[in-house]
Amino acid sequence: MGLVPRSPHQAGRRFPAGGKRGRGAKGSGRPPPGRQRQPCPPPDGRSEPAPDAHPHLSPEALGYFRRALSALKEVPETGEERELMVHNVLKEVEAQALALATNRAGSEMLQELLGFSPLKPLCRVWAALRPNLRFVACHRCGVHVLQSALLQLPRLLGNPAEEEEEEEDGKDGPLETLEELGLGLAAEVCDDFLFYCGDTHGSFVVRTLLQVLGGTLLESERARHRGSQLLVFITDKISSFCLQVALQILHRKLPQFCAHLCNAVMGYLSSRNSSADGSPLLLFLRDQTSSRLLEQVLLVSEPPRLQSLFEDHFQGQLQTLAAHPIANFPLQRFLDAVTTPELLSPVFEELSPALEAVLAQGHSGVVIALVGACHRVGIHQAQVLQLLLEAFHCAEPSSRQVACVPLFATLMTYEVYYGLAEEEGAVPAEHQVEMATARDLGEVTVLGSLLLQHLLHFSSPGIILRSLGALTGPQLLTLAQSPAGSHVLDAVLTSPSVTRKQRRRVLKTLKGQYVALACSRHGSRVLDAIWSGAALGARKEIAAELGARNQELIRDPFGHHVARNVALNTFLKRREAWEQQQGAVAKRRRALNSILED
Repeated sequence: MGLVPRSPHQAGRRFPAGGKRGRGAKGSGRPPPGRQRQPCPPPDGRSEPAPDAHPHLSPEALGYFRRALSALKEVPETGEERELMVHNVLKEVEAQALALATNRAGSEMLQELLGFSPLKPLCRVWAALRPNLRFVACHRCGVHVLQSALLQLPRLLGNPAEEEEEEEDGKDGPLETLEELGLGLAAEVCDDFLFYCGDTHGSFVVRTLLQVLGGTLLESERARHRGSQLLVFITDKISSFCLQVALQILHRKLPQFCAHLCNAVMGYLSSRNSSADGSPLLLFLRDQTSSRLLEQVLLVSEPPRLQSLFEDHFQGQLQTLAAHPIANFPLQRFLDAVTTPELLSPVFEELSPALEAVLAQGHSGVVIALVGACHRVGIHQAQVLQLLLEAFHCAEPSSRQVACVPLFATLMTYEVYYGLAEEEGAVPAEHQVEMATARDLGEVTVLGSLLLQHLLHFSSPGIILRSLGALTGPQLLTLAQSPAGSHVLDAVLTSPSVTRKQRRRVLKTLKGQYVALACSRHGSRVLDAIWSGAALGARKEIAAELGARNQELIRDPFGHHVARNVALNTFLKRREAWEQQQGAVAKRRRALNSILED
């Protein structure tokens, strides 16, 4: 299968920090996307108006709306003046809605205006766009206006005052209600569902409709089909996004329907022609588009479904999937979803022998996901830690184990990290403490940080803590100041497996480094966390060290926040009052901890 056999004495190597997400992201392992799919032509009998046939926004009108929006932002959020201005501006918008929506700058302003529009003006603007729905929905600027209008439904339909206004308007004219406009848009999209799902811009309207009608807005944007139709959502990269969002909404709101849809997807894929090396599902796991859909299916699948997927499709193929540049991503999501010992044990048995080879191929995310599963389920922890020590060439001799934290953090083997030239088959040299203390800490990778965070939450993190305790003050400071490494110290402070004594032993190395910590973006956050959990004696030591360089802290953009949090001015001028204040804080914290433990 093209995997390098694992050997603790293998030549040193730097493990590529793979696992980045995104299409064509550097180091992601995913090839860049191919040619864009051309939008489907309108169905027979419907002619799409040419863009040139629509009105264009004049520079004067654009300037007017820009000044109006700027003035609105300066007016207090409540009051008759703002309400009158909003109505007047949106009245002008109504007359030029299409021109605004399809202009890049105009679209951005219109989206902002809709964000604080009352109900009736929004309905009028929406009604003005409706005759050109297809053109607007498939326009690179217009689609975002429709999205913004849809996202106002939860705000306006849940407001009693707005509902009264809607009823009054209904008596005076034929203007449709907001609910009718929203459902009308949904009906038009349903009439030509495959077209909108397959269009680069139109698919955004489908995704937003799914969220609004499902009553769940995903963070990223704050029914039964025939086999040929389902194929569109699996193999077309634009349509696939719609099905992925649908799975997330159904998982949160209608889990039974989500399970039914997952079964339909997996059943359809499993019924295709078998690949040469096993399940037909393996072909789709290696495809750039369908693999992303399968990642979402795996994340929302229940344990019984995951168990059957493993037994029917994945078993015997895990090492092959881990080595594949695309299939390793859905394998990571599969490992992220594992929650039972019954599933993790056979998975671990099959995948763990290839751990070093997977790291060498740059698919570190697979290893991190496997370690995360061991952390979450609570089994195979000692075994996976031993395999990691062997993969990073620090298991034997045992003196090398004290260097595991820098190696894991940087994703480098022992020989690469320390620049040693050991011949293959030679007896590994003992760890040299002088060499280790003289070397600056290497750059901490995101995946290396995640690996250490999982290991610190293992039931017995002693090896990791001893390695952290062996770091020098400057090395531990570098770890705390690193965007990724600072989260390793968060894990030291929060892991239930780390005792108070072990925590103090690690953190005492930071004495003499508190000012440098306080004057760092990420280090100051670590120092705040240390302060929150520190006893009165430790707080006195920290405050004394910071107080000696008070002026430097006050001038620093991060340090002055730390000085305020520590109440440094009170410490320097009224020590007794400071001690009473900190004693009261400590007393409240102990009482709260006692309540939480009960």
